[in-house]
Amino acid sequence: MLDMFSNEVKLVVKNFPLNNHKFARKAAQAALAAKEQGKFWEFHHTLFQNYKSINDGKIQDIAKELNLDMEKFNKDMNSKAVQYIINRDVQDGRKIGVRGTPTVYINGKRLNDRKLSGFTEMIEAELKKK
Repeated sequence: MLDMFSNEVKLVVKNFPLNNHKFARKAAQAALAAKEQGKFWEFHHTLFQNYKSINDGKIQDIAKELNLDMEKFNKDMNSKAVQYIINRDVQDGRKIGVRGTPTVYINGKRLNDRKLSGFTEMIEAELKKK
């Protein structure tokens, strides 16, 4: 999708860990800590591939597999800066009515049809308004 609109579209990922998922917040913290070492997307994708088995040990295993500096990773994962980002993202999500994940917005409008065609149609409609 991003390749199709590489010059017109910017992807912004916000955290919205759900309370009913025991490790959702830790997973968000870990992904942001991995971002500090330039490995956000690799960590994010691996988390999603293993979402049924996420626990503290699995989070550490993923970080090791990605050759992250483990001392920095664990420090960043529990930092006030990471906590602030997650709390801010959750507040922003609540303000606009996010209740679950994934939730997608394009130019401030919620995308309900998350098939490829839904993304394409909405992006093209927004680009025509420019």
